[in-house]
Amino acid sequence: MKTQEMIMKNSAIAKTFALAAVTALALGIAPAAKADNKGCSNASLTGTFAYTLTETVIAPPAIAGPSAEVGTQTFDGKGATTGTATLSANGTIFQLTFAGTYTVNPDCTGTFTLQIAGTPITQHVFFVIDDSGAEFRAIETDAGFVGTRIARRQFPSGDWRQ
Repeated sequence: MKTQEMIMKNSAIAKTFALAAVTALALGIAPAAKADNKGCSNASLTGTFAYTLTETVIAPPAIAGPSAEVGTQTFDGKGATTGTATLSANGTIFQLTFAGTYTVNPDCTGTFTLQIAGTPITQHVFFVIDDSGAEFRAIETDAGFVGTRIARRQFPSGDWRQ
């Protein structure tokens, strides 16, 4: 093999090795970044939030169809939540109240579970705290329900109406 060919071959091997090392490093860091401790806790989610839920129910067939909901949800900073809403399910309007629990993870993600008053319905939701605690974005995680919720603090933190 000529010297020029050996240099090019060694250069190609070095580039391939460097690319593999960088890829391995990036993949190794990604899971750690996802679970990054941002200092959030249940106390990071407090006060009353106004929200909009847009949803399509796939199953059970008896309630399948589009729905939308607007309401308020209050978080106590200790893991309890309550709320009221107006729901349009397939064009039929319902007034509802709910209560439940929530957990905020150190990376500012979390879950809440809601029991709809007067029904056997329990909702499970995954959320992400946004805008320094002034908002959260959420998705329902129950089979048969495809819905997202966007919520914004109704009044500024420390406001007398909180």
